[in-house]
Amino acid sequence: MKILTPSYFVDYEMIDSGNYKKLERFGNFILSRPEPQAVWDPQLFDKEWNSRLHAEFVRDKANPEKGIWSLKDSMKEQWFVAYKFNNLNLRFRLGLSSFKHVGLFPEQAPNWNYIYEKVSQMETAKPKVLNLFAYTGGASIAARAAGAEVVHVDSVKQVISWARENMEASELTDVRWVVEDALKFVKREVKRGNKYNGIILDPPAYGRGPDGERWIIEEHLNEILKLCAELLDPKEHFYILNLYAIGFSAVIVETLIHRIYGDVKNLEIGELVVEDSFRKKLPLSIYGRFSNV
Repeated sequence: MKILTPSYFVDYEMIDSGNYKKLERFGNFILSRPEPQAVWDPQLFDKEWNSRLHAEFVRDKANPEKGIWSLKDSMKEQWFVAYKFNNLNLRFRLGLSSFKHVGLFPEQAPNWNYIYEKVSQMETAKPKVLNLFAYTGGASIAARAAGAEVVHVDSVKQVISWARENMEASELTDVRWVVEDALKFVKREVKRGNKYNGIILDPPAYGRGPDGERWIIEEHLNEILKLCAELLDPKEHFYILNLYAIGFSAVIVETLIHRIYGDVKNLEIGELVVEDSFRKKLPLSIYGRFSNV
């Protein structure tokens, strides 16, 4: 099992973690956000932690899934950060959401590198890449930066607009945006006989499509993975499955991939982890990926 961290992300660092929170720097701003897996003690005392803050997310007691941001006067509600790795140059517009998110999952940077490298190595003239549950598009724009034809699927129109901003900020064009339930879209693509050289899935534990379709990961993950197997081009491909759902393990990802795709080449299974400045490692997602490139 491999442990991957965002080693080249100059505009991001996790300063400290603990007491179910994390202290992070995104560009010039330092944020405190809830983190249920930071079960240890923080290194910094409360006074020092709070003195560094530009913004802190405070959960709503009536609805713990939402909350409000407490801001200092110097804090902006929107700002940009950059990510550079070899020839990959991306820019992201960040913002403070009512769900504690800022529009970016920095631990995904190793997957952006992987996508860019795999697309760049392909002999196919214009590789086709499908990004499902694509959120604000870090994976999509990494694939597009390498020259892929990208289909970006998400069920939330506002999130698609955010992803478009990130594409434009990265000086890229021509991603195909699809506002639709991912499972419904994949079923239709299978019927059409379409094939993709790259497939990326980053499904939530629970969600809803634009027409009220329910996504429950325990009920639908196996189905969508089997459908994606029919979409993956056998000649030249890469594949990434990333899961944030607490309760799933890397062993589940490995078993699913072997059961559906067989003995694939260059399979990697592991965790995406961010290490704070005091060397405490915070696991944030599990992944499985493979490629015949």
